[in-house]
Amino acid sequence: MTEERQSRQQELIDLIARFAKTDGDHTTAIQGLNLYRRSTLDMPACGAYRPSLALIAQGTKQVTLAEETYRYSGSDYLLTALDLPVITRIVEASPERPYLSMSFQIDTGRLPNLIAQTGVTGPLPGPAARGMAVSPVTTDLRDAAIRMLRLLDRPHDIPALLSLIEQELVYRLLTGPQGARLRQMAIAESQSHQVSRACSWLRDHYALPLRIEELANRVSMSVSSLHHHFKAITAMSPMQYQKQLRLQEARRLMLEDMLDAGSAGHRVGYESQSQFSREYTRQFGAPPLRDVGRIRQSLVGRLTGGTEMMSEG
Repeated sequence: MTEERQSRQQELIDLIARFAKTDGDHTTAIQGLNLYRRSTLDMPACGAYRPSLALIAQGTKQVTLAEETYRYSGSDYLLTALDLPVITRIVEASPERPYLSMSFQIDTGRLPNLIAQTGVTGPLPGPAARGMAVSPVTTDLRDAAIRMLRLLDRPHDIPALLSLIEQELVYRLLTGPQGARLRQMAIAESQSHQVSRACSWLRDHYALPLRIEELANRVSMSVSSLHHHFKAITAMSPMQYQKQLRLQEARRLMLEDMLDAGSAGHRVGYESQSQFSREYTRQFGAPPLRDVGRIRQSLVGRLTGGTEMMSEG
């Protein structure tokens, strides 16, 4: 890394450290921009990533999508192009060199206009392109992220400058090595866009019974096409995707809302308690009560005061 790049990376570290002074997840005055700090290695955490850019300033993180694992650090960024349930883990962090990162949610609804305005073109990936990827961070992308973070020091400038910096940040992604994934999402008739719509519907209605024919009709795809492209893009079938959402939400309900296992399973759509317990154990490695007890015990004495739910940064 050149001296100039080292200097810019250090500025990114300093900015995040200044606005995320304690371990945990930190919202900011900029909607969609969140900062993260961890001084210890976390247990695996679960949740759903939204379309977003995640940029690490210091430390290393691991993100697991179905059976695939993405590992990235200070020289990389993670692009998530649609809603995806994942399991994450911080694998490099210490009190002396805490894990520091930022994430910024991408408004995919604005992509078509931005693409039209900027004239961004290029070959699109095949229909089997994953909705998640790791790439080396470029100088231009890092600089745009730094300018966005600097706005936190000048909140009166946010209304005038944020939209310009946000546009540049997304433009750098669109013209970067993973830009084709975002462009694919902006094409209404593309399989990626249709799968993204299916994911959004499942996210909002995960507790309802899944009728694949109705879902396929809802996103204007045949059943066979939906199955094929859904798995190609998300690394799982629609039913597996729904199951991940249900189990992760049930875990959250037991941890944060103190629901018992039966109530949590019923709340997320399980009619059979034995099926819920069986699938929960397969997903998290222990039955609900034992798993939740283990997590609560791991949180005792920790200074963060937070839960084990995952963050996007």
